[in-house]
Amino acid sequence: MEPRGTKRGAGKVEVAEPRNKLPHPAPSLPTDPALYSGPFPFYRRPSQMGCFSLDAQRQYHGDAQALRYYSPPPTNGQCPNFDLRDGYPDRYQPRDEEVREGLDHLLRWLLEHRGRLEGDPSWLAGAIVTWRGHLTKLLTTPYERQEGWQLAASRFQGTLYLSEVETPAARAQRLARPPLLRELMYMGYKFEQYMCADKPGGSPDPSGEVNTNVAFCSVLRSRLGNHPLLFSGEVDCTDPQAPSPQPPTCYVELKTSKEMHSPGQWRSFYRHKLLKWWAQSFLLGVPNVVAGFRNPEGFVCSLKTFPTMQMFEHVRNDRDGWNPSVCMNFCAAFLSFAQNTVIQDDPRLVHLFSWEPGGPVTVSVHRDVPHAFLPTWYVEAMTQDLPSTPKTPSPKD
Repeated sequence: MEPRGTKRGAGKVEVAEPRNKLPHPAPSLPTDPALYSGPFPFYRRPSQMGCFSLDAQRQYHGDAQALRYYSPPPTNGQCPNFDLRDGYPDRYQPRDEEVREGLDHLLRWLLEHRGRLEGDPSWLAGAIVTWRGHLTKLLTTPYERQEGWQLAASRFQGTLYLSEVETPAARAQRLARPPLLRELMYMGYKFEQYMCADKPGGSPDPSGEVNTNVAFCSVLRSRLGNHPLLFSGEVDCTDPQAPSPQPPTCYVELKTSKEMHSPGQWRSFYRHKLLKWWAQSFLLGVPNVVAGFRNPEGFVCSLKTFPTMQMFEHVRNDRDGWNPSVCMNFCAAFLSFAQNTVIQDDPRLVHLFSWEPGGPVTVSVHRDVPHAFLPTWYVEAMTQDLPSTPKTPSPKD
């Protein structure tokens, strides 16, 4: 996308229509992959700035207490035979999806660490703050054919915040989720239980409860093109045996997928599922995804490691495959579109970016409830803490 204020000749076209009458520099953003097939954009290697944990009651803790340790079964060529249905539904505590958390946990981390952003608090004023999952959706948009999305955006103290809004279609789908799909979701979490220990060198204990309230989240800093990013993503586990102990390169993403038997099934897997795995792991800087392939009875019959940087090789020669450059170029274009659209600095003002497959990204403007998503406690704390006088460190600092 053109940066702001380029093309001198373009100004002549705008003379007849004064800028102050135009709420947006552009009414929509196209998503056709062909428009984004240029060279791979600059993406700074993500660096971890901190982390936080959510406990069994979904309470926030500013530490790594929920971090688990990768502990795969011995590789003796045997089938792992993990029973992914074990404990369902009696040892399952799913998170209440009716509770819309927005950016709240990340904002709490930010509030606690705002003075320590690598010694540069002003850096935040130019940054985009969001969840990794929201960026993943942007990366996969040019190839997505089924699910639309909505992202709410607000600018506050210069920073652009992006928070997903559940679409009516997604909500209807969630409320009507069939029992089989609910069980498949459980099986993904159960696989993590078989592959992770609570301490380095420990053994997994699959006899306990699967509680999806529990989460360990990494907070990272990166840059896509000229867009500084601060985002957080859930991490499955860390590998104590990793070549580099430095996060995020020590992290491992765990996935399950159905066992495949034909080249056509593998091709479909590479085109669709591997795209989402790549987007999710590449953004965070996670080097490997370990997949458990399950049979129709719900037992894991094989494990396979997919290095993130090699995933594209599976579709490089597939004309119906995906291209990492297209994904990242579209994401960079969307971030430029959002930055140029959300001009007014006002935490109660929301620009809602909406997208449905086959169409462009469109924008609507809203104020206050139900769209405003930056909580009062965050806005007030950040406003009170404007650097007017040097802050005296308190004992807890």
